[in-house]
Amino acid sequence: MDFTTVQGVEVPAVGLGTWRLTGESCREAVHTALDVGYRHIDTAQAYGNERQVGNALRDSSVDREEVFLATKLETKNRGYDDVLRSTEESLAKLGTDYVDLLLIHHPNLTTPLRDTLAAMNELVDSGRVRHLGVSNFDVDGLDNARRLSEHGVLTNQVQYNPYWSQGELLDYCRIHDVLLTAYSPLAHGGVLEDPVLAEIGARHDKSPAQVAIRWLLQQPNVATVPKATSRDHLEANLDVFDFELTDAEMGRIRQPSKLRALSGMVKSRLRELA
Repeated sequence: MDFTTVQGVEVPAVGLGTWRLTGESCREAVHTALDVGYRHIDTAQAYGNERQVGNALRDSSVDREEVFLATKLETKNRGYDDVLRSTEESLAKLGTDYVDLLLIHHPNLTTPLRDTLAAMNELVDSGRVRHLGVSNFDVDGLDNARRLSEHGVLTNQVQYNPYWSQGELLDYCRIHDVLLTAYSPLAHGGVLEDPVLAEIGARHDKSPAQVAIRWLLQQPNVATVPKATSRDHLEANLDVFDFELTDAEMGRIRQPSKLRALSGMVKSRLRELA
């Protein structure tokens, strides 16, 4: 496993995203991920799977200190007292004394950001949380969060893939040494049939998915949390550190098209419902 380092903190560059993973399938996916070498697990209160993630951590032979564990505050849990209460509930479900990263899941205009961050910073002071982050924030929102947080902001987790551009946000993150954690790095499966990625992948004996992940990791200040459940896919998503894309290939892979990204999302949802 390689690491992305920001603010002196080493974050495993590839983590496991657990959105829409529930029940035993979630526990098995996390347990398998830890077994094949993942050391970065991403969950959220809104996912409803913290207990399953915790069970997998408990059943794994991997020491807790080796795992970078992240969870996120649900929208209804943004008030000062709600942050403290809900984080304690998350820790109990996860079966751990602390999380490595606590994020605000979405911007919320109904609750003062200052109040949310005050409680999150208190959790850092108490040792219940090691680092703070946000998710789905734009540049202005991230800048405001950084100014309001005594312990700073380690990361902004946002959708980022070859079709979904984050140029302005990436520039800001690099200037201020903030990590951009890319979710949906495979555009909900949309990259799997991409002819450009397939052509480049064939040159490196890699799949389009591996090329998309490698494209992200070759960019400064970027880590990613692809979702996978099978051992084969989990292993494949980690097998991206033994090749390097050329500058020309990096440029060809960037194909901004939110229509293509949204198309992948719709197709993914239809597959789940089938």
